[in-house]
Amino acid sequence: MNARRLILGSLLAMVLVVAGGSYAWVRGHRAQLELGVGYAARVACGCRYVSGRPLGDCHKDFEPGMEPIRLSEDPATRTVTASVPLIARRSVRYDPVLGCQPERFTGTPLVVPH
Repeated sequence: MNARRLILGSLLAMVLVVAGGSYAWVRGHRAQLELGVGYAARVACGCRYVSGRPLGDCHKDFEPGMEPIRLSEDPATRTVTASVPLIARRSVRYDPVLGCQPERFTGTPLVVPH
């Protein structure tokens, strides 16, 4: 019985440490993640609609460290969306005259501490 409580307590402590560490990491890197998804959406839009390559091939154009970013597209509107699930998301729309243009930001502005 005591061994079972010890194991459950240890598991709970590990879950709390991982959750707290994840929260702290995301909070500390949120500005980079927001910037990264905007950059990824722009690069992927150019890859897909300017170069005509498949979206799955566009990850080759990413910089090291951009592996967590996921891409999706809406061919009907010629929009590419880059996201880090639950953290950041940006979309870019292809215009034949203007090229790849970011969609208007409708979220809450990010305050970056100095």
